[in-house]
Amino acid sequence: MVEGSNSQGRDGTGGAHPPIILGIDTSCDDTGVGIARGEEVLANVVVPQTALHDRFGGVMPELASREHLEVIDEALESALRAAGLELSDVDAVAATHGPGLVGALLVGLSYGKSLAWGLGVPFLPVHHLQGHLAAATGVKPPFLALIASGGHTALFAVRSWSSVEELGRSRDDAAGEAFDKVARLLGLPYPGGPALSKLAEEGDDHGVKLPWPMAGSKGLEFSFSGLKTAVALLLERQPDVDRADVAATFERIVVGSLMEVTRRALEATGLRRLVIAGGVAANRRLRQEVAALGAELGVATTFPSPALATDNGAMIALAGRLALRGAANAASDDGAEPSEGHDQTAALATDASPYLPLA
Repeated sequence: MVEGSNSQGRDGTGGAHPPIILGIDTSCDDTGVGIARGEEVLANVVVPQTALHDRFGGVMPELASREHLEVIDEALESALRAAGLELSDVDAVAATHGPGLVGALLVGLSYGKSLAWGLGVPFLPVHHLQGHLAAATGVKPPFLALIASGGHTALFAVRSWSSVEELGRSRDDAAGEAFDKVARLLGLPYPGGPALSKLAEEGDDHGVKLPWPMAGSKGLEFSFSGLKTAVALLLERQPDVDRADVAATFERIVVGSLMEVTRRALEATGLRRLVIAGGVAANRRLRQEVAALGAELGVATTFPSPALATDNGAMIALAGRLALRGAANAASDDGAEPSEGHDQTAALATDASPYLPLA
């Protein structure tokens, strides 16, 4: 237990420590419960559902929702044990309110709101993509953010935590979604991204011919559906093609496309820091090319830790901290904690209907 973590964090008069925030994420197929104190992650428990969905080659929404219900109590208890805390030490509860699978979202939302009500602490609805942004701990605006995950591929100009502008997004499949779908075409297990990247290490990344997404475009949008279709047609027409070459070429083009559009965004905005977030941020080739791009343009680059890159509850707790800080000290959006004396249990808007746009 953290001494004084309850009363001082809630009434805001002691100022002994940043508030302890419990974060819940049930936006898709993994149940995440995390605890953060300021930017320090005290616990990050993720209960995966990979085995449950593997036989379907993708997430079955109804099964995902039921599994969240089954394991969320245990995940909460595990997080509290890992943090060395009691439930009464929690100063606020944050939960993902969208975007995501509606049934799955409602599990975490209902659980989080009920928990906050029972504890008498603020409830903080968090946009899932805001969680990915907050996962890059230690980074303060302004910066350009590329979020690339199984459900999202988008660029944001983050000029302050209260000023987030979407610059462009995928017109169709997200990058991580394309990885999973192509992996399935190649006969690889679910989730497909890591398996495809491993296979790509054995192949020639120019071994087959595949189209470049949105060739000739000068905009800030992405598209991966056509590339995925091209892989399907290639495998249909050339069933004996080297699968490793297909994987390597596909990975090169997806990462290259991400970097091409990101370069344009950096040049258009003049921002000097780049944050890469989302599950695809764990991709080895992407990390290498981001480092090269940063060195070439003189731009600082930041990735969240691997444990915070994929969906998890700790990133929601970190984002909840920003919401709580904003309520306690609306004028402070430069990374400072609320000044002593602010009431951190100020009433917050809790419209937690599933899915609201980030920008």
